[in-house]
Amino acid sequence: MGACPGERIKDIVDIKGIRGNPVWGYGLVIGLNGTGDNSVGSQHALASILRKTGLTLAPADLASKNIASVLVTGELPPFARSGGKIDVTVSAIGNCASLQGGTLLMTELIAADGATYAVAAGSLSVGGIGASGSAASATKNHPTVGRIPGGATIEKDEVATFAQDGAITLQLKNPDFSTAQAMVKAINEAYPGSATATDAASVRATIPKDVATQGLTAFVDKIGSLPVTVDAPAIVVIDSRNGTIVVGQNVSISPVAIAHGNLSIVTQEKQQVSQPQPFSKTGTTEKVNRTEVEISEERGALNVVAHKVSVSELAKALNALGLTPRDLITIFEALRQAGALQAELKVI
Repeated sequence: MGACPGERIKDIVDIKGIRGNPVWGYGLVIGLNGTGDNSVGSQHALASILRKTGLTLAPADLASKNIASVLVTGELPPFARSGGKIDVTVSAIGNCASLQGGTLLMTELIAADGATYAVAAGSLSVGGIGASGSAASATKNHPTVGRIPGGATIEKDEVATFAQDGAITLQLKNPDFSTAQAMVKAINEAYPGSATATDAASVRATIPKDVATQGLTAFVDKIGSLPVTVDAPAIVVIDSRNGTIVVGQNVSISPVAIAHGNLSIVTQEKQQVSQPQPFSKTGTTEKVNRTEVEISEERGALNVVAHKVSVSELAKALNALGLTPRDLITIFEALRQAGALQAELKVI
């Protein structure tokens, strides 16, 4: 089985310097219908906010379950500009029962450098709902997390520098020497002598001298649109929790014989009643334990894989055995131990 042809470079790489940046902030949600956290922290936070308006109240005066402390998180996209909008997620941090119907007060969102990059506020959209009484409660989905689409306004530009020392660096999402070399060949055909592979994960493309600053976007766009042949590694991924198996296209098996059978042992404990003989003056009615053991074994035929097979042939051969996903997991692990599986086996 060959490699996959025709993938665009922009789909298999990230450009160094172009990435999003997370932002977050502490906020307060108000307007809840008795489902807030009623914590001391929330009361102090609301009292501090009201103090800025000239209204001085003691935190104890604001004791109610209509407010909740939350953390607001979002991500600034690359090249974010002042005035733009981003979505934010609002998550309760106290014993709030639900954020349904709440409104987020103005919250500053900071980045890792401590600077404020956005301000969030607005009505929450909550996908979950909860209800409770004195003796029972019911919850659907997750009512303590909500979202505000376009709820934060960007206040500071996000500067993304992707051209450094007259070149851009393309970082492969799945590092591979063959794919990196294919990228170098494709870029050099468009811009001779421009690209070199730093390693299996990085390709450096020098910006031609005739490309002016205003033409840099077109240069990046042309490189990103170039098709390359992506070499897929031979790998088998197994999720042992739910029985999912993903087999890469280059996986093969050396000549081997496979037999598989299941042995099951069923043990049952039953209670029977033992009574004395009719008209007997001795003996009492007693409960007696009886154990029944049943052993069954399915017959497993010896299937011979006489030559090296591809993934499609492998699938046909294993399906012919009538195996379940759990059986396939066991067989793949045994093939690796036998040295017949010509691929990496990754269990998650």
